[in-house]
Amino acid sequence: MKNVLMLVLMLAVGLVTAGLADNKTQDKPGKGAVMPEMEKNLQTATFAGGCFWCVEADFEKLPGVVEAISGYTGGRGDNPTYENYGQKGHVEAVQVVYDPAKVSYQALLDYFWRHVDPTDPGGQFVDRGAQYRSVIFYHDAEQQRLAEASKLALEKSKRFSEPVVTEILPLTKFYRAEDYHQNYYQTHAVKYKYYRWNSGRDQFIQKVWGKAETGAAHAATDPPGDQKYAKPSDAELRKKLTPLQYQVTRKEGTEPAFKNEYWDNKKPGIYVDIVSGEPLFISTDKYDSGTGWPSFTKPLEPGNIVEREDRHLFYKRTEVRSKHGDSHLGHVFPDGPAPTGQRYCMNSAALRFIPMEDLEKEGYGKYLKLFGPEAAVKK
Repeated sequence: MKNVLMLVLMLAVGLVTAGLADNKTQDKPGKGAVMPEMEKNLQTATFAGGCFWCVEADFEKLPGVVEAISGYTGGRGDNPTYENYGQKGHVEAVQVVYDPAKVSYQALLDYFWRHVDPTDPGGQFVDRGAQYRSVIFYHDAEQQRLAEASKLALEKSKRFSEPVVTEILPLTKFYRAEDYHQNYYQTHAVKYKYYRWNSGRDQFIQKVWGKAETGAAHAATDPPGDQKYAKPSDAELRKKLTPLQYQVTRKEGTEPAFKNEYWDNKKPGIYVDIVSGEPLFISTDKYDSGTGWPSFTKPLEPGNIVEREDRHLFYKRTEVRSKHGDSHLGHVFPDGPAPTGQRYCMNSAALRFIPMEDLEKEGYGKYLKLFGPEAAVKK
């Protein structure tokens, strides 16, 4: 029996060691191991502001927010579903997991007020009914104090001519919504954009708070018509992509180092998402990081880049995804060269390279000027 237990322990240790070795190269530009980062003291806040698709999308764009989860709370019945949560007295709400070292609860409150209509007692924008009303659910006495003070300050500011009716209630139990609703703004981008634009939410925010607020917070909520880089269906992707491309972009896979298409590519041109075609990086920002994957100091189009916290390994990393294609691209690390200090370490399988001489015919002619006046003339 002892021999069997010893064999099991040896196998377990071997698997862990192998897992670390497999990911070692991409996580660093050169020699030396990356020290696991300690778990941060994350905190949670809960807000209801109408359609939880929109509230989740807004908070996930706020620096310091780790995750936003759509769900139901505030009612009487247990285990609500999308079909019956309103009947049970619940509202659509979002739990915001955040790092207090990067964003305070007060900042979350200020952000919340700027993304709802706090004077509407009958719902939010196009969505009507008590299940869509705005509520701040506090988790402890300090959150209650800050929320009440924040509401009072908003009322005194006279920003709104009508009374501020947003409720401030204790959080009882939060029920996570169905998977279909999580990250809806990414998984159903076309439908979401049409819904959001027609809801009147952004128009209201711009009218009350100004254009800068909507521009900063809604990078993924452009008006209808910006569908040039929409993501194909899964069935189409399975036909279009190679097995490796599908594994990398849809399943967060990683290709072999030094055995991929673009790690040593030195030709001038741009790199686009293999799924959607949205422009991501340019050769002038590419450098040899020594990792065996194509690496860049910065994105060509920052608006097409979505960064998310990744805790799949034994330490925290920052995953990089494409905005329109929702493709897993790779990770970004703070160990790159000047001037940005960033290393966008990408998978070749998630990218398609378009040579400079083909930019015009491929529809990316506007980027020719980035290669100098001679390139623009040669188009």
